[in-house]
Amino acid sequence: MFERLISYLDSVRARDPAPRSRWEILLYPGVWALGFHRVAHWLFEAKLYFLARFVNHFSRLLTAIDIHPGARIGKNFFIDHGFTVIGETAEIGDNVTIYQCVTLGGANPTNGKGGKRHPTLKDNVIIGSGAQIIGPIVVGERARVGANAVVTEDVPAGATMIGLKARSTLMPAEQWLREFIPYGTPCDDPPCDDQGRPRRDCVEKLEGEVAALREELEAMKALLAERAPPVPAVRRRKSGTED
Repeated sequence: MFERLISYLDSVRARDPAPRSRWEILLYPGVWALGFHRVAHWLFEAKLYFLARFVNHFSRLLTAIDIHPGARIGKNFFIDHGFTVIGETAEIGDNVTIYQCVTLGGANPTNGKGGKRHPTLKDNVIIGSGAQIIGPIVVGERARVGANAVVTEDVPAGATMIGLKARSTLMPAEQWLREFIPYGTPCDDPPCDDQGRPRRDCVEKLEGEVAALREELEAMKALLAERAPPVPAVRRRKSGTED
């Protein structure tokens, strides 16, 4: 058991350069959430559903990570930072990495009965922050789902998916053949260089756009001034006394 724990901590350290030691990894909420889930899942398999739910709720209170006791999770599962929701019938393979604010959600069954309604993640899958994986779909081995993606269809093995800008409507993620970025969706024209400094051409482009907008605003003001009706002079009413 001790060797398995050391192997797991080393697998987390291989995916996260932040910790300086294994002891530091032991403070990660994702590690605690996984440990509590192992206990809750064992109780769930033994049909001790209330106790399983109790452990689940205590874990959620402590770690802000909600893993249903019925979810099946393989080896070396790593949740970076937390705030993740994993549904009852979700299945997660080995060496899967999930970043913060991810939901492995379920589709509402039309017949009102339970069943397989949550996604399946194969081995070595990486899910970027804020991604929503909905329904009984399969994310293939070594696939990568980018940040903020909303995925409702199967992801092929080895594919890299980056989400469309859609929050209220579920739609399949758009597929891009480019480097995977877990914390954000890249654009075709990044505003910064490799050192994180603003690109000169981007700054000049923005300055030109601002100048064009100012000219357009002044032209609109002049046009409105020409079309505006003249304001009639206000005649002062005579009165017997002055205030």
